[in-house]
Amino acid sequence: MARWLRPLVGALLLLEGAAALSFLHHRYEELVQALFRVQSHCPYVTRIYSIGRSVEGRHLYVLEFSDYPGIHEPLEPEFKYVGNMHGNEVLGRELLLQLSEFLCEEYRRGNERITRLIHDTRIHIMPSMNPDGYEVAAKQGPDSNGYLTGRNNANGVDLNRNFPDLNTLMYYSREISGPNHHIPLPDNWKSQVEPETLAVIQWISSYNFVLSANLHGGAVVANYPYDKSQDQRFRSHRRTVNTPTPDDKLFQKLAKTYSYAHSWMHRGWNCGDYFADGITNGASWYSLSKGMQDFNYLYTNCFEITLELSCNKFPPEEDLERQWMANREALVAFIEEVHQGIKGMVSDENNNGIAGAVISVQGISHDITSGDMGDYFRLLLPGTYTITASAEGYQPLTVTTTVGPAAPSLVHFQLKQEVVRKPAERKASGTRMNNKALQKKVVPRATRRGTQR
Repeated sequence: MARWLRPLVGALLLLEGAAALSFLHHRYEELVQALFRVQSHCPYVTRIYSIGRSVEGRHLYVLEFSDYPGIHEPLEPEFKYVGNMHGNEVLGRELLLQLSEFLCEEYRRGNERITRLIHDTRIHIMPSMNPDGYEVAAKQGPDSNGYLTGRNNANGVDLNRNFPDLNTLMYYSREISGPNHHIPLPDNWKSQVEPETLAVIQWISSYNFVLSANLHGGAVVANYPYDKSQDQRFRSHRRTVNTPTPDDKLFQKLAKTYSYAHSWMHRGWNCGDYFADGITNGASWYSLSKGMQDFNYLYTNCFEITLELSCNKFPPEEDLERQWMANREALVAFIEEVHQGIKGMVSDENNNGIAGAVISVQGISHDITSGDMGDYFRLLLPGTYTITASAEGYQPLTVTTTVGPAAPSLVHFQLKQEVVRKPAERKASGTRMNNKALQKKVVPRATRRGTQR
């Protein structure tokens, strides 16, 4: 299908919203009321939970959509949206509230596409990661809001520069052939992060998220990892050094999915900037350290991109409906991207799930791990791949599989336990090896040469 047709076809599949949407800016209390209103309208497929509190004590609420809220179903991927990380970048906050109401209403109407999405995906929506900063920005209002007013949290910290710097550790690890995934956190990391950051880290450590996006403002572009440049020779804030991940082509495809489903992001020219296809590698735009999207990729199984959604960080209310219509199809289409690549169960010979098994893809130096139940999800582009599953105490297993453009391929691994030999056997084996080595040393030179191929 032609790329320009996809957003149109997808939009036609989405019925017009059944309920009148309120295109207003929501303060904290109003945001909470909106979330609970959605939950009351769709009680059987939603759940509200808090992952923690902000500096000033406001809950960091998440609205979950699932056919079994609160339960991880094996082989059902986990997805998340995070908005309002910068308190004065508010469009994402409002879009996620609109998306929540839209998913609920369309599910109630029997929209086949939305019903399938909710039944096959566990969707987590956090409209505001920085409610304290938002309240500061909201007091100024859209008309007189300063470019930085309310950006940081109540302690004056930029939350998107507050995650542990795993990029530096990863770049060093790559030089010494160290781990390429789940980079360990520094020992003192908790003392270096804000309450909101701590809550998010604990949250993404508790759920096996597969795909994610965090919503920002100030530009119109889909930004993908790495955000931090590997080239440390640059000292200025603005750097233009493309720094791709091992999954660079996949990340570009994910970013294009959003940009081409968006009404104008894919055109490239927005806010005085030009980005081909409406996407950019983060470090190629400018390098930043301790960002959230790189942290997701390096510490968890989650592939995250950053969506810059508006030139105006705090758009007026009369522009919210236009922005919602521009982003609606893109928000849904991006969630659907979680259903690609391969997935399956890693189990032992008794069909017990193996948690923490490592799934490696030949030619892509970034591994992922199985979840608590032994299920795994590996996003991949269409193609043929050699996949290896390994776990401590088990013999690794390698298979070759082909990934199509539609649903993910189902690839299960049943691992056999390693055979642990008794000390006497190991000693005897070692003796035989030593005898062979010794025999090789005393074989006449001509005989050795004659046995070589």
